[in-house]
Amino acid sequence: MVSARAQILGRARRALSDVPKTDPAVDVPIDRPQPRRDLSGEQLVDLFAEQVADYRAVVEKVPEPEVAGAIAGALGGAAGTGLARILVPPGFPAEYVPDGVEIVADGPDVPVGVLDHCDGVLTTATIGIAETGTIVLDHGPGQGRRAATLVPDLHVCVIHAGQVVAGLPEAVSALDPRRPQTWISGPSATSDIELDRVEGVHGPRTLHVVIVTAGG
Repeated sequence: MVSARAQILGRARRALSDVPKTDPAVDVPIDRPQPRRDLSGEQLVDLFAEQVADYRAVVEKVPEPEVAGAIAGALGGAAGTGLARILVPPGFPAEYVPDGVEIVADGPDVPVGVLDHCDGVLTTATIGIAETGTIVLDHGPGQGRRAATLVPDLHVCVIHAGQVVAGLPEAVSALDPRRPQTWISGPSATSDIELDRVEGVHGPRTLHVVIVTAGG
């Protein structure tokens, strides 16, 4: 009696019978774009901002004294309405929180129902990856728990220019593998079989990234 595994492998062998065999010890050349390792710090930040914006996220580069103003603009400009109820995780810099908003202090005991009634969430980040426009959170101080960055409809993320690295190897080597991580590449989005893009299905509908530069 032939097992199902043997039948599947037999079909695979027959389907590949006319494919030229290669020596598994010989590397097959793959044309991959070369990573950008020759960029200066400012160029890395510019590339990161360009890649983040390519995901339909909003990106701003501002000096430190203007961070609170940029966040206020992000909160007031989303969907053309002023947002007032904002989730703030422990450790988020108090000087970055703009005036005139209702602060909901997050914590492990805050139920998801409360998160759902927040208009947005403010977080910091651990690393930004220039080549992919990816933001990595390890949920340390200022970054909140994972639910906090998934439930509210708006995520305003503050990242310093010095936290931007060139590519994945640099990011992985800098991250602590023992910590939980959330990798964010643009706002939450998905597409159905007809490729109609829908945002906010399994995370924030809007991602607003504030890059803190050295100027100012």
